[in-house]
Amino acid sequence: MLVFVIPLRGKTNAQSWTKVSMLFERCLRSVCNQTSDRFRVIVVCNEHPITTFHDPRVEYLSVNYPLPLHEKGRSEAETRLIIGHTDKGRKTLRGLVEADKYNPTHTMVVDADDCVSRRLAALVARNPQNNGWIVSRGYRYPEGNAYIYLKRSKFHEMCGSCNILRYDLNHLPEEPEYNRGYGYYTYYVDHEKVKSILSNYGTPLDRLPFLGAVYVVGTGENLYYDERRLSRSPLTRLNYRLLTPKIRAEFGLYPLTVGRVSDPIIVAQPQG
Repeated sequence: MLVFVIPLRGKTNAQSWTKVSMLFERCLRSVCNQTSDRFRVIVVCNEHPITTFHDPRVEYLSVNYPLPLHEKGRSEAETRLIIGHTDKGRKTLRGLVEADKYNPTHTMVVDADDCVSRRLAALVARNPQNNGWIVSRGYRYPEGNAYIYLKRSKFHEMCGSCNILRYDLNHLPEEPEYNRGYGYYTYYVDHEKVKSILSNYGTPLDRLPFLGAVYVVGTGENLYYDERRLSRSPLTRLNYRLLTPKIRAEFGLYPLTVGRVSDPIIVAQPQG
């Protein structure tokens, strides 16, 4: 069984709690749109988000972690990033520990504004002994755009919704207290390093055999997104494609401006 862990930022750390809730609901609907029923979802949050979507496979785990204090000598942007990473790391670790009660074969941490392929749970169910998978190919989606960018490689270096790990390979500490100064900080926040860490341990991850996730950007609520780092080359422009109904159905990527609660997700037929 695959357990998805979704760390959700707190209301006091959001630019717009309504927007955060809308993005989260779409993410949750996407996760729950799996072709296999062999999954569960743990949402770790301070406050319950604004949503009318309910699913018996979803559990909300309430926490009350204090936000880090402003550090002297750091800019507001740096402080916001540290606060966001620390909050996310604590919630991720708490969710992974809680997942143990479901006896999962694998876990996947999903950022609360991203969308994922509906084929993930089925892949895990067919391969319960696999070390796990790295999402090396996926999409980057500027919110509200008619086009979507195909990331053909190294998607895991860009987006946090990228690692599906056999549960024991989370290497949970004996005393799971989150601390930025220790090695497992990297493991639960610096998602791009997990691939090399597990390879060095002798437990390499496979590449996911299909496009695995959508990195949603330009929402005003992204923890970290620097548009200046994006390539402007003609080759990069060639990777943009029309956001089709087929892509929307695969990832549950419906428009936020169109009836976020009442509009159903169009379900495509399973593709292997």
